[in-house]
Amino acid sequence: MSENPSEMAFFSARARIAVPSRLADAVTEAIAAAVFDGRLVPGDPLPSEGEIAREFGVSKPIAREALRQLSGAGLVQTQQGKVARVKALNGEPLERFYGFAVRSSLRRLREANEMRLVVEAGIARLAAQRQHPEGLKAMADAVADMQRALGDPDAFTAADIAFHHGLALATGNMMIRVQMEGLRSVQREVSELFSSRSNRTSADWAATVERHRDIYSAIEAGDQDRAEAMITRHYEAADIASLEVAGAPAEGGGQ
Repeated sequence: MSENPSEMAFFSARARIAVPSRLADAVTEAIAAAVFDGRLVPGDPLPSEGEIAREFGVSKPIAREALRQLSGAGLVQTQQGKVARVKALNGEPLERFYGFAVRSSLRRLREANEMRLVVEAGIARLAAQRQHPEGLKAMADAVADMQRALGDPDAFTAADIAFHHGLALATGNMMIRVQMEGLRSVQREVSELFSSRSNRTSADWAATVERHRDIYSAIEAGDQDRAEAMITRHYEAADIASLEVAGAPAEGGGQ
């Protein structure tokens, strides 16, 4: 827990708010900066609207709008009648956005899958370079869970998502971890498409596990080129599965 928020010491930003185009944006950015640099930590209560207004020299409606923006960005939790509190940084807002997009049409799903390939190819290289122990363990555990979940779509999907989260953790980069959490809705949709194929054989399930095992092995060995190659192979297979389930004629819909 950080120092008592009522002392307002964590802001120290009033001097920087000169004549902003939007006062609420300036207050939002000042509080967000305190969250990102650790002056405010998850669980810390924020001051009341009145205290925020006095600290920044703005009106209560401006302070209220700043809290609304912070809540919308997933940085604070607000409930009527309760003090606003800082939330742990995560990809929840992004996950909602991507979830709406990939469920709207096959085209958006394929675009999201292409984006994941571009993003995760770089992540895999960085993970192989840094090999953060927490991420390596999460990936290894997820591969074992996938092996045990063969034939169980729900459990398999959960293990698949955990694997890619572990990939992000292996970089030791908080921003990458948040981005990967934001992509969970895309991962879930693709994994469920894989699992819902009526003609999926035990060999198909095993091949998916093996692809994840190969990614993990390359990262554990510190082989950046192979890690990127294995990620590319994995996403090529995922894109094929998406087409098989949804059907190519639907690709142009919902643009």
